[in-house]
Amino acid sequence: MSPDTLPETVVAPKDAEPAKQDRTHSRARAARRRKIVVTATRALLLVAVLGLWEGLSRAKVIDPFNFSMPSKIWDQIYTWTTHGTALGSLGEQIWFTLHEALLGWIIGVVAGVVFGIALGRITFLADVLGPYIKVLNSIPRIVLAPIFVIWFGLGPASKVASAVVLVFFPVFFNAFQGAREVDRNLVANARILGASDRRVTLQVVIPSATSWIFTSLHVSFGFALIGAIVGEYIGATKGIGLLVAQSQGTFNAAGVYAAMVILAVVALLAEGLLTFAERRIFRWKPSDSDR
Repeated sequence: MSPDTLPETVVAPKDAEPAKQDRTHSRARAARRRKIVVTATRALLLVAVLGLWEGLSRAKVIDPFNFSMPSKIWDQIYTWTTHGTALGSLGEQIWFTLHEALLGWIIGVVAGVVFGIALGRITFLADVLGPYIKVLNSIPRIVLAPIFVIWFGLGPASKVASAVVLVFFPVFFNAFQGAREVDRNLVANARILGASDRRVTLQVVIPSATSWIFTSLHVSFGFALIGAIVGEYIGATKGIGLLVAQSQGTFNAAGVYAAMVILAVVALLAEGLLTFAERRIFRWKPSDSDR
């Protein structure tokens, strides 16, 4: 190598480092700008939809009795918040429904993960139970809610059961697929090192399937809310679903929409908590802005 080329070889990496940092900062600024634009666009879209809805209702282009209007929905939420509902305070109704949904969600998630991992690991068990699970999955699970009310009565048990059957299957299929998609080399290496089936399942299979399981959790909590609401709508003593049924019975469209808004807020808060937990658990995974 000649002396003329030596400085270039030494200087090039030093010059490349600032350029790499500039590119990283540029990507970060672009990601922040895009996030601001997306948030602003979402807000404008929401304002436009609500404004159009309000305007069409006030102009009688759409029937305000059937479709209500955002201002009346807000008034209904304010009334429930300040003066309570016919069933008691609004917070009590929200907690009643949330308690049923959470309990059904936890039971459904645990059962789905356990059965999914078990059938994903034990081929014989999957072959025996596979057809039965497919048959059960093909049944519209909402129609089971009246049966649960007959079995368990108007109390929380029937709503929890409705939530469980809605949560179980998406979690089960994701856990099953996650167990099947585990890198076989990892399993083989663990066995070479003397790991038992139990240790392979706990230390290799379940951690590898965690991403699959968390993907189903985002959807399954919404299903748990649906199960609790449907059960309360059919028959209950408290809850948001009963508020919906009472509002429908009195042709109070604003009450129905108000309950939907409350449920949407609860679902969004739960989604935010799940996303936060997922990011904390999977901190080692690169974010979209880093790719």
